[in-house]
Amino acid sequence: MKRLFAIDSPFVLGAIKLFDCMCLSILWAVFSLPIITLGASSVALYSSVYNYIRKDKGNLLKTFLNAFKENFKRSTILWLIALAIMALLTVDVMVFRQLKINGDPLGGVYPVTLVMYCIAVTWLVYLTAYSALFNGSIKDVLRLSFVLMVIHPIRALGVFLPVLCGAVIALTVPGLIIILPAGIFWAGSFTLEKIFMLHMRQEDLDKVNNE
Repeated sequence: MKRLFAIDSPFVLGAIKLFDCMCLSILWAVFSLPIITLGASSVALYSSVYNYIRKDKGNLLKTFLNAFKENFKRSTILWLIALAIMALLTVDVMVFRQLKINGDPLGGVYPVTLVMYCIAVTWLVYLTAYSALFNGSIKDVLRLSFVLMVIHPIRALGVFLPVLCGAVIALTVPGLIIILPAGIFWAGSFTLEKIFMLHMRQEDLDKVNNE
């Protein structure tokens, strides 16, 4: 029992990580409140999860705030584009779902729109992660994040599944929502790291690891 509560025990270290996830998720929620800052706060969240929680680098609050400020302009534009796409797909899903319920033949398109929506959600995670870790123009980030997802469809499932699990948990155990935003990025970051290591230039990877 004494070993269980030792400062370096897996139990205590795990509890600390959960507390960090909670703090980062709260920061993300607060900084996302104006809505227009959702992109910058999401990029800051991923950067903090990767650098502070996974790599034990820096200070939690400082890491989040620095990433928020440094990526504000680019990530805001990127997310406005992405959210416009998500809004269109959401409308499609709702319309074709209703058509399916009403027995309209066009309702057969509903599963297709649902799959497209899931792909877009997955791409949004790729977009956020790429923007958090690497430099590049808006066009390059949009293009490369999509290409990296498409060329590794199986690994893309490893990015989507944490999002799906997070949604299920939020609906079944609402109290855990306080750690879910950071937890989802933490779970997906392991798959994303492997993909980035396969395709990104070594100097870009070195820059991420040395920051």
